[in-house]
Amino acid sequence: MILHCNYEEVEALRGGARALLGEPGSSTSAVLAPPESRARVEALLPRLVGDLSLSTLDELRGVQMALDAIVEHLREEMESMVLAAHAADESAVTAYFAFAHGFTVLSRVDEIAGEMQAIIELVTGDTPSPEAVRTFRFPD
Repeated sequence: MILHCNYEEVEALRGGARALLGEPGSSTSAVLAPPESRARVEALLPRLVGDLSLSTLDELRGVQMALDAIVEHLREEMESMVLAAHAADESAVTAYFAFAHGFTVLSRVDEIAGEMQAIIELVTGDTPSPEAVRTFRFPD
């Protein structure tokens, strides 16, 4: 299964991931994210160069967890920028678009997760088991 991402979405997610992790060159300081979310963001960051191939529901859920942490950070950053200046300030508008792009990708991932789960249920006749979540493969 392919998760299509345009340039603006990839850049927003990369910037949000770098900021969440506190990497040099990011505009904000590191965030104290739960260890599992942080590890998922670290694993996702090198893959944020374009479209993502997601072979299993388990892999998608890992990406979903990382994106959720990134989007939450982008939301907090946007709110902070709006409160620091005003809603029409350039930094607030930039932060809004970064959040909106990330939120859009997360929404698509949520839809794909539902579709993957439904396909597994249709094929197996049952709610996806932990094994099916890990092993049921979706082609690109």
